[in-house]
Amino acid sequence: MANPRRQFLKVSALAGGVAATGGLAASEASAAKAAKEADGLDTSRLANPEMVQGVTILNYEEGGRIYLGVKTSKGILQVNKAAKAFKMPAPNSTDDVIQGGDQGLTKLVNLALSKGSPNLFIDESKVQFAPAVVNPQKIVCVGLNYAKHAAETKSPLPTMPILFNKFNNTLNSHNGVVKVSKINASNFDYEAELVIVMGRRASNVSEADALKYVFGYATGNDFTARELQRRSSQWMIGKTLDGSGLVGPYIVSADLVGNPNELKIEQYVNGEVRQSSNTNDMVFNCAQIVSYTSKIFTLEPGDIIYTGTPEGVILGYPEDKRVWLKAGDKLETRIEKLGNLKFSLV
Repeated sequence: MANPRRQFLKVSALAGGVAATGGLAASEASAAKAAKEADGLDTSRLANPEMVQGVTILNYEEGGRIYLGVKTSKGILQVNKAAKAFKMPAPNSTDDVIQGGDQGLTKLVNLALSKGSPNLFIDESKVQFAPAVVNPQKIVCVGLNYAKHAAETKSPLPTMPILFNKFNNTLNSHNGVVKVSKINASNFDYEAELVIVMGRRASNVSEADALKYVFGYATGNDFTARELQRRSSQWMIGKTLDGSGLVGPYIVSADLVGNPNELKIEQYVNGEVRQSSNTNDMVFNCAQIVSYTSKIFTLEPGDIIYTGTPEGVILGYPEDKRVWLKAGDKLETRIEKLGNLKFSLV
């Protein structure tokens, strides 16, 4: 049976388009857009933008604004300054690259490296990082997705991916701060995670094709308040604390990463290693996660997926050995090929 809302939107858009323009082409375009909206698709985003390859990109803050940077052999290229220097258009942020395609970025980077002045580049130590993605439509997370992590928490291996969500208020950056002293909780825990960044609209895709829809990958941490997570059968409130979705420093394009399920992953607390594993311990690999999720709801370019954490979390310790994180702690999440994500608690 046809979706009544979809049919209504189609008819309304068609009538409005004809009245406004008197043209069949305009009315058809309006009807098509309305149909997509009725199906839950984001019509403001390109379905299949040109995915840039061979890049490591990031967002940084300057003067209260977010700008796009590209990691190069000469330092971080400040794309907005390079665009002005060479009088070229260029994307403004990682979100712009992911959702809008190359937009001249590859040519601009090559020009800056070959002919650009040194002031177009900045030393990474001087960069004020922003979250590697700042405006995802969806933040999807996968629970109990490492076999040894499931074992340490005495949980059965899931038979299908356990999905939950975070919101954009959680997004935080490399060198970011989580204000735990302002949160009504005390059982704070780390979760080192590989983050998938979607690059194309994915709906009902196969496992064989799933990774073709991925723009790249990033280091992430699903910082958690355990007593809030376990307050009910729904984990959300323990996972959606302000600043608890750390992601960065960069997004590394998929072609530079290769197999995402053969990466070393580690978590450090105050210089001490707490988690040390490999993404090959995932119960459901990245292709299976993307495929499964796309069969439930459409994934859009710029959506991100936290793919689960390995063993070594504080929750996995015997109760008398659990020392929860606190203000003053400094954390570092490391994933092979993707960079080290540092943050602190205050």
